[in-house]
Amino acid sequence: MTKNSERAADATLTRRAFVGAAAATAAAAGLAGCAPAATDDAPAEEGLPATGEDPYEGAEIFYSTCPPECQHHNLKGYVVDGKLVKVESSELNDCAACGRGIARAYMTNDPERLTVPLLRDGDKGSGKFKEITWDEAFDLIQQKFDEAIATDGVESICYVTGSGNFGAMHGPVANAFFAHLGGASTTVGSLCCAGTTAAIVPIYGQRFLDCRNQIENSTYCVIWGNNPAISKQGYFQRFEKVVENGGKLVVIDPIYTESAAKATDWIAPWPGTDAALGLAMLKTIVDEKLYDEEFLLAHTCAPCLVDKATGAPVLESAEDPASFMVLDTATGTVVRHDAPNITAALTLEGTPQAEQYSTEFELIYANAAPWTAEAAETECGVPAADIQRIAREYATAEHAMIVQNMGGFMRTENGTYATAVGAYLAAFCGQVGHVGDGVSDAGGMNEVKTGAPIPVPELDHKVPAIPRFKFGEAVLAEDPLKVNVLWSMTGSPMTQWPNTTMVKAALEAIPFVVTVEHCLTSTALYSDLVLPCTGMFEMEGVLANARSHWVQLVEKAVDGPGQCKSDLEIFTELAKRYGFGDAFDVPMDTLISNVIEPTGITLEELKEKKAIDVVGPDYIPYKDGEFLTPSKKAEFWVAAWKEEGFDPIVTYARSEEDARNDNELASKYPLFAVQQKTYRGVHSTFHALPWMDEICDTEPHILIHADDAAARGIADGDAVVVFNDRGEHRGIARVNKLLKPGVIGLQNGWWEQQGGSSSYVTNDKWKTLGGTHCCNQTLVDVKKEA
Repeated sequence: MTKNSERAADATLTRRAFVGAAAATAAAAGLAGCAPAATDDAPAEEGLPATGEDPYEGAEIFYSTCPPECQHHNLKGYVVDGKLVKVESSELNDCAACGRGIARAYMTNDPERLTVPLLRDGDKGSGKFKEITWDEAFDLIQQKFDEAIATDGVESICYVTGSGNFGAMHGPVANAFFAHLGGASTTVGSLCCAGTTAAIVPIYGQRFLDCRNQIENSTYCVIWGNNPAISKQGYFQRFEKVVENGGKLVVIDPIYTESAAKATDWIAPWPGTDAALGLAMLKTIVDEKLYDEEFLLAHTCAPCLVDKATGAPVLESAEDPASFMVLDTATGTVVRHDAPNITAALTLEGTPQAEQYSTEFELIYANAAPWTAEAAETECGVPAADIQRIAREYATAEHAMIVQNMGGFMRTENGTYATAVGAYLAAFCGQVGHVGDGVSDAGGMNEVKTGAPIPVPELDHKVPAIPRFKFGEAVLAEDPLKVNVLWSMTGSPMTQWPNTTMVKAALEAIPFVVTVEHCLTSTALYSDLVLPCTGMFEMEGVLANARSHWVQLVEKAVDGPGQCKSDLEIFTELAKRYGFGDAFDVPMDTLISNVIEPTGITLEELKEKKAIDVVGPDYIPYKDGEFLTPSKKAEFWVAAWKEEGFDPIVTYARSEEDARNDNELASKYPLFAVQQKTYRGVHSTFHALPWMDEICDTEPHILIHADDAAARGIADGDAVVVFNDRGEHRGIARVNKLLKPGVIGLQNGWWEQQGGSSSYVTNDKWKTLGGTHCCNQTLVDVKKEA
């Protein structure tokens, strides 16, 4: 493999520079321990100008963004003599970028970057490749596409994307190309936020309406099943301000995370039991009449009627999905929920209508009723007194917020219900739509619509999709289709998809696998053709994504190493070969304008300002209780859940993969395994950067409680193996009491070359309600490395 050593990191990209920036970011988040501090009297690094000289004097300045699934910080790059020598958080941000963002300078100059197309020259996984030209690569791709289409149809070409780049010229361009080609297949099932989509969209009407700007105004903030000190580090200081201002910060997580260390309360439930915990909180709130009746009646469907015979909501007209009916207590008649001058009944007890109908309020309480605080203590492993206390505090707080952030708690079998119960709690207590409250979705701007850079043709047929969680089995069984070609970009299935052993088997079995990447990732190792692509500061574009509050211009500062091409350039060349090149060979200004035109932002304005906050610093989602459902109210009864064969009202049942079950699986593998995010990466992005080795773990760590370690003869620092029937994951034991006994923490994102992904052992159950990923509903055991 060619190394582009002449583009090695510039001398100004030093350990000192990085550590200083990382330490500053960590300190801003209250995490100074994450990085060693840079001292003022540190010796000058080799190649740096003498003290007092400005190494960036006369540098050209360019703006871009950090586009993986995180915060999408705006970045400012400095170019000297044609090299990107420094990246920093730009002055346009509302919070500072973390070390991962400023690592973009090192990524650009990384000597391990791919520079030419590579064709496999040995067994898959061997890492043996030979260099070929782009013409040879395009010829081969076209040949393999043609063969696939001729034998098994265009759907036998499968393309997959990930969260490695949310720029608007990547995934959208792939969608356009493969639609133009006739309809290639892809996968179904979200690794991160299926539970949020399946819950928040039907209940509140729309998601990605993020309330991060209201965090510091909260007086009671519940961080439920996520760790923003690591995954949302740039604005973690907002959470700290809650405590500084006299409020409470409650972390619900089986691991004592960096966020928990800064919190006032740590609640540690068993993995996968969050829905039961939420229902127990809801029962306490209802029993003690702590709910906001005025808000429930005015802004939710709590009083709306459900027919006992059909189990469906009662509508005035089947043609009008917003025509819910309620019982008017003044007249004793059934009327529309939005009729003027009515007082709807939350319960029907003692009324003639009680025999025929229930209210949604009653159905919710019926599902919550079994979850007394004592019952929840038994199931969740959380003291009953703590459950009741946080329920009361949340309900009565002046400004209360639930921060879900697409957290690990929803990556479980009950993840959709667990997510939805947070939405229920907020609506029941009137803690949504006002200053300092809401349910934080880790989104950004879904109110402002964006366009596609290239129109995506509508297909006249439906293309089967492969369940992502069962990708290996589906490919090997050729069900629902045969895959002849796999195109992988902006993600790494070998690192992130569950049951890695089966993913590997699929990649080995697929006749032709193409990976478009910066470097030789785990997935690239198992590919037939690897295409080198450009990264940030090496191409033009725009970031306008539902995960960000900002529309950001992506400026090109330097050329990519060697013969790198952008995804757009790659697809444009292929489009020309297939006769639809005119749709792709369009000036970048036109493509950017196509994306931002629906927002009302002009290209000229964006070029001038570089980044534009489209929601504003005082943004409040669902302001004043106006939801985005057909009824404009929070709708608790979810038709889509019923259509999938599940209860349309939040409920809880213990999952199949649970260590307390009385079965062979639980006996064989008695430990819950949950995934942890790391400081050094976003999923698998950044993990291979040597620059990160200076301040971060350099090999996978396995967090294990001292009691569980002692029972297995494991000491801190031992090499250990985590295992189950799916596979094995190796790492270094970190033994302490910073997690719930019976739970182990596995770091997410490690590459094959670094010891292998924790996804080797993760649960690949399909299908769950809403299609949630069950990586945090995984049973394992652990032993010392032989």
